[in-house]
Amino acid sequence: MTKNMGTADRAIRAVIGVVLLIAAFSAGWSGLWSTIAAIVGLVMLGTSAMGYCPPYQILGIKTCKTKT
Repeated sequence: MTKNMGTADRAIRAVIGVVLLIAAFSAGWSGLWSTIAAIVGLVMLGTSAMGYCPPYQILGIKTCKTKT
């Protein structure tokens, strides 16, 4: 698995993931919405931690800087 996410992309995903997890457990949303927010938040944090996004691979997107 080659990293395909840059530092800014990873930071943004981490922030969004944390916000979604906080919202899922404290916003008083109904069960479905809090579950969806928690799942999306965990996926965002996971992809941020790994530096790899499977949809980016499929679409050929790479936001990290490559050494030439």
